[in-house]
Amino acid sequence: MSLPPEKASELKQLIHQQLSKMDVHGRIREILAETIREELAPDQQQLSTEDLIKALRRRGIIDDVMKELNFVTDNVDQELSSPKQPVCFTDRQSTLLKKTNIDPTRRYLYLQVLGGKAFLEHLQEPEPLPGQICSTFTLCLHFRNQRFRSKPVPCACEPDFHDGFLLEVHRESLGDGTRMADSTTMLSISDPIHMVLIKTDIFGETTLVASYFLEWRSVLGSENGVTNLTVELMGVGTESKVSVGILNIKLEMYPPLNQTLSQEVVNTQLALERQKTAEKERLFLVYAKQWWREYLQIRPSHNSRLVKIFAQDENGINRPVCSFVKPLRAGRLLDTPRQAARFVNVLGYERAPVIGGGGKQEQWCTLLAFLCRNKGDCEDHANLLCSLLLGYGLEAFVCVGTKAKGVPHAWVMTCGTDGTITFWESLTGHRYIHKSVNPDEPPVAEQPKPLYPYRTIGCVFNHQMFLGNCQPSDSVEICVFDLNDESKWKPMSEEAIKSVCAPGATTSLPPFPPLCASTIDASVTSNEIEMQLRLLVSEHRKDLGLTTVWEDQLSYLLSPALASYEFERTTSISAGNEEFQDAIRRAVPDGHTFKGFPIHFVYRNARRAFATCLRSPFCEEIICCRGDQVRLAVRVRVFTYPESACAVWIMFACKYRSVL
Repeated sequence: MSLPPEKASELKQLIHQQLSKMDVHGRIREILAETIREELAPDQQQLSTEDLIKALRRRGIIDDVMKELNFVTDNVDQELSSPKQPVCFTDRQSTLLKKTNIDPTRRYLYLQVLGGKAFLEHLQEPEPLPGQICSTFTLCLHFRNQRFRSKPVPCACEPDFHDGFLLEVHRESLGDGTRMADSTTMLSISDPIHMVLIKTDIFGETTLVASYFLEWRSVLGSENGVTNLTVELMGVGTESKVSVGILNIKLEMYPPLNQTLSQEVVNTQLALERQKTAEKERLFLVYAKQWWREYLQIRPSHNSRLVKIFAQDENGINRPVCSFVKPLRAGRLLDTPRQAARFVNVLGYERAPVIGGGGKQEQWCTLLAFLCRNKGDCEDHANLLCSLLLGYGLEAFVCVGTKAKGVPHAWVMTCGTDGTITFWESLTGHRYIHKSVNPDEPPVAEQPKPLYPYRTIGCVFNHQMFLGNCQPSDSVEICVFDLNDESKWKPMSEEAIKSVCAPGATTSLPPFPPLCASTIDASVTSNEIEMQLRLLVSEHRKDLGLTTVWEDQLSYLLSPALASYEFERTTSISAGNEEFQDAIRRAVPDGHTFKGFPIHFVYRNARRAFATCLRSPFCEEIICCRGDQVRLAVRVRVFTYPESACAVWIMFACKYRSVL
């Protein structure tokens, strides 16, 4: 069987990577040297290939290589004859097969990405060598509760995207859930395919490159149900008007359509939808302007309050803030609202990048863009947490206001059935019970002291309601959160909000994507980071002229403490400290001193974590410990969450004999 040139080169690269991974070349050189020394007679000038292969076989090198290779055989005829057979997709990075079941009663859209071009920012990128770590592009897709991710490809002017995604197309309502969708039914499905391009650098840091909504229904009017598209991707934020590159995409219906629509019918339907959406957005804008005028007439000082009706997404498009929040169910990935708060907290925090000075760049990311790059601004965290809390059946709102020094901020508020108001800080996972201060009480009266960092509040909103704060003062500590009292909170019409934010009301924002389970192996990752930290500590102490002796048992005893810290972060309940303290007392002999330093990260870069730890004088004191019988310990525990987010707990410890 002959292979095309590109497949042959790919196979060669895979073989080279596998041989490098096993250090086969080094072992062959050693055996060759040994064989020449031991078996080559003085009068012989060269060693035959057969002699070398015999030596390799005798020492088990060939058997080791064969064990590492996995061969997969598929009966092609059997797959073609039975439509219920699972379709297999092989991943270059893994020898495991990924399978997806094809339902013969459903309609599918097969989307192929056939390469990219004109990514001019990477015009000067050198061709990566086999096995070399380089920056990569990853394409993420979401369509009607289905999510896909391409294989990472090296960043280049013409990135080598060659991936196929099988998207199921069906109606969940009107009794059509079990029937194969025909052309007319599919034409009424207005959900676009959301495509997000992520760049990952050599340090594992992610950047949002582009976010694009693909209108796929042009394939319904194309001949044979197949069409090729050229998609121009635009930048994000301040670069939303600048092209970043072009993707070549092929769309194909499976099974093929019995009857295709005329292109005129498809174009007419799309034009009508755009017209209807534009009219709804125009009417909402007219209503929002009227509402704002009425709000300013209540009190002129309202003009300086943070009443956020519209926000710009990553593409620079103004959207009603209520469209960024929808009830989101986490399935079996998150069990409690507090665990959801912890998950949102461990997603990275990063302010929207801005070129030059001039303050904060506004960018409220769509949920897919936020999840795919695993980090975002405070508004992204608050929107996600509010959506998850709504999914758990709580009455949740996003609050927009300020923190200390007038810094704009967003957080989440829940209203209990008993009137209890709870603030949730999405960046830390902390919860605060709000107790209002009565400004009319005499100065001697004892007032509750607020523990939360919030200073002012301008508005609250969720997927159905938007309320502007019209109380005399917008100070959080004296605000009354009776949202039904229109003299304190001016509401927007729920019907007006529903017209642009309800599911199916507009094509501007698709339904939220589902959360994905973590792909991180917590035990393996914990071990890897721990070994890297041991190496870094040993090198650091060697530079100081100190020897390093590790005590594995002491390292193991630190595990319960790390588990207890994470449990406390998730539940606000402390447990297990007594057993940990008792074990440490038993492990540290009389006359010895024990010191421990726990620290928490939301990334898995050991070198970066070590550099941060050294900036703490307490941690540096442990790592650079001098004394008699010094024994060092380090323990790493990675706790995984959906979307491959993780909480990384590290504890450095030492024990030594106290010498006065």
